[in-house]
Amino acid sequence: MQKEKTTWFASWFNTSYYHILYKHRNYDEAARFMNNLTAYLKLPQGASILDLACGKGRHSIYLSKLGYHVTGIDLSPESIAFANKYKNHSLHFEVHDMRNFYNKKFDAVFNLFTSFGYFETEEENRATIRSIKNSLKSNGVGVIDFLNTEYVINNLVPEETKIIDGITFYLKRYVKDNFICKDITFTDNGETFTFTERVRALTLTHFKTYFKESNCTLLHYFGDYNLTKYDAKTSKRLILLFK
Repeated sequence: MQKEKTTWFASWFNTSYYHILYKHRNYDEAARFMNNLTAYLKLPQGASILDLACGKGRHSIYLSKLGYHVTGIDLSPESIAFANKYKNHSLHFEVHDMRNFYNKKFDAVFNLFTSFGYFETEEENRATIRSIKNSLKSNGVGVIDFLNTEYVINNLVPEETKIIDGITFYLKRYVKDNFICKDITFTDNGETFTFTERVRALTLTHFKTYFKESNCTLLHYFGDYNLTKYDAKTSKRLILLFK
């Protein structure tokens, strides 16, 4: 499968504006999640972890500090160039499409912060699940950290304005064709830009179907970064563990 340079995620994620808009992500929350997840999985220090769609590497970098051997991959060359500033003997990064098998086995494969469901076709979603499955050692565990679709749709903020680093971002959120969409419009240096993020409105039932089709076993699922019980109406996240 070739990289699709014309897709919204390949273009938007590789811009500096994407990182400006999301620069205020909660790093303490990410660290707490990684602490909870690695403890639940009982991953010993030195275990190997593949961070799929790692972005600038915030989770990968923290996991490396916990003593794990981490490989972060992402479709965005700009993100990987930034993340490589932090590489060391147990942490490295590479531009790679997560729909394709990475050709190495890991103790755990993490796909975090809703880095799934961007694709146009169901086959691409299935390909990603198969890629994770094929990247796991015999006793390895895959993790997908996805949004809870029902909660997000019921609590959607239709319009919002954010001013960050002197740039005014106009955000419009809506659901269309079974995708949760966000239009992002802003002007910088006299030029107006518009991008649209699209994430398929996947539910627990969808993932169960993907896992069955890919010969995966769903081990557990949680509703937030504290790994509490999942509730379709009130949980903010859908965190799935499988092998």
